[in-house]
Amino acid sequence: MKTFRAFGPTIGKGKLSRKFINLINFQIEKSVLSKKNDYSSKLASQIKNEIRLSSSFIKKNLSKELIRNIKDYLKKSEINKIKEIKIIRLWVVKQQKNEYNPVHYHDGQLSGVGYLKIPKNMNDNKMVKNKKIKTNGTIDFINGQKSFLSTSIYNLNPKVGDLVLFPNYLMHTAYPFNIDAERRSFSFNVKILFKK
Repeated sequence: MKTFRAFGPTIGKGKLSRKFINLINFQIEKSVLSKKNDYSSKLASQIKNEIRLSSSFIKKNLSKELIRNIKDYLKKSEINKIKEIKIIRLWVVKQQKNEYNPVHYHDGQLSGVGYLKIPKNMNDNKMVKNKKIKTNGTIDFINGQKSFLSTSIYNLNPKVGDLVLFPNYLMHTAYPFNIDAERRSFSFNVKILFKK
């Protein structure tokens, strides 16, 4: 887990294990979207297929690796005296062509996003050539305002296996892309209990 401060709040970037990626992808492939696990109506996104995973699946298959990364992130951020880390929500985002997530923030104290599938040539933009920053399918983190020697936006072009951790209040957005493919990620919120 590497941590960095692009502009104030600490962002952590780590890697998910191949086993973790395969487990969650297999679970999504075999699950049928139903009213029971459809999470899209609860979120700010303009994305049709967002699936909430069961607490039992998260606890059995995902918690250990996520909590290990969260502890590393907090330690590098000099946050100590942690009693317990609770994953309070975790959902999968199956983003398709032209879908996007507007600027928003999360509940809890920490949030994270992990990348499970990235379309080939996702960043290509047939309408605008020779752009320095290719935002198709990327995520932007936004904090404060642009001023002299201060940047307010950090753009991240995700790769499969990337895990990004950040404070829940850090605003962010996921851009659309214009190819017929799926960008699959998962997001989660975390509550931290501290020792007295």
